[in-house]
Amino acid sequence: MSLEDTSATAPAPASAHELEFGRPSMGLALAMQGVALVGVFGVIKAFAGAPEGGPAWAWPVLLFSWLLAWWSVTSITSCEKHEPSQAVSLLIPVLFGIWLLMLWEALVTGLKIPPVLLPAPSAIGVKIIGNIPTLWADFQQTFMKSVLAGYFLGCSIGFAVALLADRVPFLKRGLLPVGNFVSALPIVGVAPIMVMWFGFDWPSKAAVVVIMTFFPMLVNTVAGLEAAGRMERDLMRTYAATHSQSLLKLRLPAAMPFIFNALKINSTLALIGAIVAEFFGTPIVGMGFRISTEVGRMSIDMVWAEIAVAALAGSLFYGLVGAAERAVTFWHPSQRRT
Repeated sequence: MSLEDTSATAPAPASAHELEFGRPSMGLALAMQGVALVGVFGVIKAFAGAPEGGPAWAWPVLLFSWLLAWWSVTSITSCEKHEPSQAVSLLIPVLFGIWLLMLWEALVTGLKIPPVLLPAPSAIGVKIIGNIPTLWADFQQTFMKSVLAGYFLGCSIGFAVALLADRVPFLKRGLLPVGNFVSALPIVGVAPIMVMWFGFDWPSKAAVVVIMTFFPMLVNTVAGLEAAGRMERDLMRTYAATHSQSLLKLRLPAAMPFIFNALKINSTLALIGAIVAEFFGTPIVGMGFRISTEVGRMSIDMVWAEIAVAALAGSLFYGLVGAAERAVTFWHPSQRRT
């Protein structure tokens, strides 16, 4: 067969219109999202004014609305893949969170679950609005003092020790097993000791956070400093670069993805450690203190309010670290958008 015959039988490339065919429309997906939300609002209202189980039509409408919302979010995700947008990337998790709360509200209202077992999101929201001064005081005590102080101190010490271990090889072999041992210590065993050493106020909680955040930073930094390629290291030696020059211009930049990975892990560990540490002795303020106290009073909606504030604070903290990572490691393949 000749070259001309081969080209004649080859299929013609698809046109732009054909490639676009079948791709979901962003406008249609958002419209269906609105229809689904209206359906769920109607179901929740029907559940609220009916006995347990609700009207017969409510559950099929709830199922249909959920499937419609699933399809619309999937369509929005498909549109975002073809036309990347920061606004759409933010819209997807926001819609997911809204639907999680809506389904939670519908199930609690429809099944008439007692508030002492699982309060509805609306009841938690009312509790948050009515106790803003208390929640703010708890947030300042736990997050602004214990978490931030312990986080920055623990990450800084872990980073400095990693640089020292990289410079002195026998420290690397000795510190990593010890650090692994320390990281395996249970919080419930360490927290009372820290309270005895540093008192009932926030320094004892910050000390627990230091212990929890030290080892992830140490391990990730040591691994990151070894991430630079052999060819690049040989090139630095060819240029007669000193250890400090090689560290600052080659090895630390290569280690930045590992370091930010540790910072993101520690952003959640620090909040968990501070809250748990407050169970073992604290002034009459703090997220952990409030949770343990309100559980004893069976005020579960206040417990969920504290959990919601902690989750929001942790998410924002993680997001700030992620934004800093994108600004610093923009050159890394993981930060490139297709």
